[in-house]
Amino acid sequence: NTEKYNGQGCFRLIVMKLFIRVIISSLILGITSWVIIQLPSVQDRILVAAFSALGSGSNNLPKEDALSAAVCGSRSPLPSPGRAETCILISAGEDLFVVDIGDGSNDNLRSWNINFRNIEAVLITHLHSDHIADLPGLHQNAWVVGERSSKLKVFGPEGVDQFTQGIEMAYAHDYVFRNEHHGDAIASLEFAGFDTSVIDLNNPVIFDNGELKITAFRVVHEPIEPALGFKFEYKGRSIVITGDTSYTQSVIDNSMNADVLFHEAQANHMLAVMEKSLMSRGAELLATVLDDITTYHTTLVEAAEIANEANVKKLFFYHLTPAPRNYIQEIMFVRGVDQVRKEWTLVEDGTLVILPVGSEEIIVTNM
Repeated sequence: NTEKYNGQGCFRLIVMKLFIRVIISSLILGITSWVIIQLPSVQDRILVAAFSALGSGSNNLPKEDALSAAVCGSRSPLPSPGRAETCILISAGEDLFVVDIGDGSNDNLRSWNINFRNIEAVLITHLHSDHIADLPGLHQNAWVVGERSSKLKVFGPEGVDQFTQGIEMAYAHDYVFRNEHHGDAIASLEFAGFDTSVIDLNNPVIFDNGELKITAFRVVHEPIEPALGFKFEYKGRSIVITGDTSYTQSVIDNSMNADVLFHEAQANHMLAVMEKSLMSRGAELLATVLDDITTYHTTLVEAAEIANEANVKKLFFYHLTPAPRNYIQEIMFVRGVDQVRKEWTLVEDGTLVILPVGSEEIIVTNM
């Protein structure tokens, strides 16, 4: 027993010495590191490395020929941390199109190192603020150092020309100041501003180059008139984006046999809980707003029924109201959907859908 006790004591002593040496070594390393990073030359090297990594970062947009959609904004105006307002980036080969550009979505596009020079046009579904707020920022990124040979094209419903003219008026001094400071090579006034087209639903095809066809269609979002959805068809693959709408036959008609349907989704059962809570706290005006919006959006179950009617291969819920903030809210948000349809996905910022050409595959990944 004495030998066993002495052996245990020696072992503990060895462990204690090793522990002390580790602590001392860690302290020395920490102090040394702290001293080193105070040196300007070391700070400069760290910054160069970080900036190089940031600038060389790549997104997951397909390198092969494909039609794809990246969610650059997944929420409605109701705030949800980590989510921007409505935005979807469509990639057809090398051409890019942005459908709606809500608050925060432009930062997502920038963080993904999107080549703004390749953005052919911005398509606006309707003129609610959560679908247009970041258009000035998107324009700046496409214009300054964008090496564009034309103004940024914008397509939208009646009133979109007034909106873009208003941006140009508001930013008129900014355009001049940047041109005077950077010169024509970086910020040419010739390409500042927008080339805006009001969509005529009597001629709904707004883009057709023989490979990619984009068609606008009317949805129901009263009193907003008109409100639009868009269908993208590229080499046998198809994506439909509803914009904001209540349950409407036009979505079914334009989504027939589509590969992918991005349908707005509102959980009225959650809004009812929120409304009741607001009323109990005396926030009657905000409670009334929540009650009002139940009349011109589509529930998840309704969207699932639409996808079934249209024989859509894959349904994606976007423009989430209220966008879930955690797992409990998420399972509450999608309540009842599985009883109607199995093939569906609840998007988040960065959700990426890839439809390879010459295939029926639907790849769901992230940016």
